[in-house]
Amino acid sequence: MKNTTGKNSLEIQNESESAHVSAEIINEKILLIRGKKVMLDSDLAVLYEVDTKRINEQIKRNSNRFPEDFMFQLTKEEWFNLKSQNATSSWGGRRKLPNVFTEHGILMLSSVLNSEKAIVDNYLQQVS
Repeated sequence: MKNTTGKNSLEIQNESESAHVSAEIINEKILLIRGKKVMLDSDLAVLYEVDTKRINEQIKRNSNRFPEDFMFQLTKEEWFNLKSQNATSSWGGRRKLPNVFTEHGILMLSSVLNSEKAIVDNYLQQVS
């Protein structure tokens, strides 16, 4: 049976489950650093389906939009501690210390990135 959106109940249930899984995955990526809830640039790159390099380019081009309460770069010590807490090799090979984004920084990032996923996310934030 179709509802007013033209989707049947199974399609709606699948979308709801997908959104729930996505929220769980995102919540697992939230870190507490310097007393702020943040996400790594590399995790946001995966979320927005862009390279971390593209995120860093947009930060440089729009530096006035990313004050320290929106985004900051981890220190060597913070990065070392984070890697040692989360024994994973997927963070290896970085040339620069990672940037992390607060909730406001993530919203700003979605507004400056020109990826389809970021555009949709930014629009959804504006209408909610």
